[in-house]
Amino acid sequence: MNPLIEYQDVLAKADVVFDRKQILLSIDNMAKKITEEYKDKNPILMVVMNGGLMITAHLAERLDFPLEIQYCHATRYRGETSGQADLQWPVKPSDTIKGRHVIVVDDIYDEGDTLFGILKYLTDKCASVKTAMLLDKEHERKSYPKLVIDYVGLKCPDRYVFGFGMDYKNLGRNLPVIYAVKGL
Repeated sequence: MNPLIEYQDVLAKADVVFDRKQILLSIDNMAKKITEEYKDKNPILMVVMNGGLMITAHLAERLDFPLEIQYCHATRYRGETSGQADLQWPVKPSDTIKGRHVIVVDDIYDEGDTLFGILKYLTDKCASVKTAMLLDKEHERKSYPKLVIDYVGLKCPDRYVFGFGMDYKNLGRNLPVIYAVKGL
């Protein structure tokens, strides 16, 4: 099936899980908590591409203190709806993270393999590393059950979600709300 036609069909049948108002309110709440802890620390917001782009843009504009924004690109999905075994690094974090306070910002905490790989890479290099995720998917399949997300926007049902940074086979990241695929 043509990928664009498949995407349009999936979108037409999808359920809205979180509307724009819910998403932005959750980001406001995350920003307040991050501001309390980091307003005097000049942290780095580490965007995990591509999914973390939308949340980071909205979060950064709510943080009224000095900070830097950098990015890394670590992936296991590569255009599919389930992750592959190995973590690939199209772009690793720059060396300027050494000794800095870093907040890893991404779209969703699902099973946690990608996030764990990023945290493992950063931990020995940074003064501190914390995590900010728009969504925390609620299920019992977490690969690292003791891994706790420091700043969570919304708890997400155990469904395949897309929109607001998350994709369905590389499409839909630009949608202003979060949808769930029917049957997936």
